[in-house]
Amino acid sequence: MTEKTGLFGKRRKVVWQEIAKEMDFQFIDGGFFKSDKVVGTLQSWRITLDTYTVSTGKTSTAYTRLRAPFQDRDDFRFKIYRKGIFSDIGKIFGTQNVEVGVPSLDENFIIQGNNEQKVIDLFTHPGIRKIIEDQERITLEVKENDGWMGTKFPEGVKQLYFQDHGVIKDEKRLVSLFYLFSEVLKKLQEMGSIDHLAEPIDYK
Repeated sequence: MTEKTGLFGKRRKVVWQEIAKEMDFQFIDGGFFKSDKVVGTLQSWRITLDTYTVSTGKTSTAYTRLRAPFQDRDDFRFKIYRKGIFSDIGKIFGTQNVEVGVPSLDENFIIQGNNEQKVIDLFTHPGIRKIIEDQERITLEVKENDGWMGTKFPEGVKQLYFQDHGVIKDEKRLVSLFYLFSEVLKKLQEMGSIDHLAEPIDYK
């Protein structure tokens, strides 16, 4: 066993450093007190990969997330996640469940949004649909900022947000998620829902 590997394969830091190098992104070492980050730009969209931990009493749960801020144009919101035992608890206020007419999505995912036609246009995009279908677990949505302890956004700025339980070390999956973000953001811009930021925002 080497410094680059552990009991369960490559260490997270090593995998993320390799992804950053492969995609010409920046790896930011978080040290002892902060999460490591991978920050990069695809099609002019700035995307950040990191982890965070939620503590509940005696247990802690780690999450991997990707985030990309954007200038909101029409308050279009959506959320997509795989169906499961607790599928009905995640409804976003002001949205409705939408069927997009693709059986592989409608049968396996909960899709919500506040504009049915835009939801359909977004998730019937072949490239976007394929990457989402390949995810064993996924929660992808438009969110406000990260709360009072997180990065504060200027007025009119929202973010595309992905999260999953655990620390993702699957290089192929992480690369596909970066490309999912770039394709979703590009499609949202084509639909007139978002635009690039005048100034980039760096997450804390």
